Amino acid sequence: MNQITYAFLLSLFAGLSTLIGTIPIFIKTKQKEKMITISLAFAAGVMICVSFIDLIPEAFSLIRETFYPFPSVLVLAIFFSLGVLLSIFIDRLFPDGTSNHTKQSHLYHVGFISMMAIIAHNLPEGIATFLSSSSNAQLGLVLSIAIALHNIPEGISIAIPIYYSTKSKKKAFLYTLFSGLSEPLGALLAYLFLSPFVTPLMMGLLLAIIAGIMIHISCYELLPESLSYRLPKKTWLYFIIGTIVMYLSRILMG
Repeated sequence: MNQITYAFLLSLFAGLSTLIGTIPIFIKTKQKEKMITISLAFAAGVMICVSFIDLIPEAFSLIRETFYPFPSVLVLAIFFSLGVLLSIFIDRLFPDGTSNHTKQSHLYHVGFISMMAIIAHNLPEGIATFLSSSSNAQLGLVLSIAIALHNIPEGISIAIPIYYSTKSKKKAFLYTLFSGLSEPLGALLAYLFLSPFVTPLMMGLLLAIIAGIMIHISCYELLPESLSYRLPKKTWLYFIIGTIVMYLSRILMG
């Protein structure tokens, strides 16, 4: 197997791991509200943890290769804020879809916005996985496993709200699949067009924007929706569990 094929397979593996997040929709339970509360809180914990311990430090490190420390912090803050503003724009661009904002319509909105955010997240991840795997097989493997681990709760953040708002396992599965396929799409774009032009600064700016999107989605969509089911102890417990699980997986993967 040549390096290019190996790199594509790793990005495909990392992307399709998102589908593991659909498993809860196939588990029969009468405690719908508890399932939604736990799933969204757990996903929010993972996404916020990924942003603070992975995306933001990596973005700063890459930006720092071009600028001195203080300008690097300033550039990071600007592009992080752009990510938040972009997330707000996407949120306004795709409203709940009904005038009375029913629980189901808002839940669908949460799932759809999560899908958009995760697609934005997965594309540069696919680029990074492809570039690292095609130059260093061992590094690419470690990176793809780390990405796969945090893609699972990201899949949950799409599948659970889409399923419980539409009662369609097919829709929940397809929306999650679509977000997962954006990872190998990023790899394909890197192979066909981007690899000669991708610089550390460009990747750093992208990661800063994505961190802003992820934190906004978690704080503005996932956590409020979880809390709306009036099980605050479970929300905060599983939010903390999500952060711990992500943190431990990050340590284990080095």
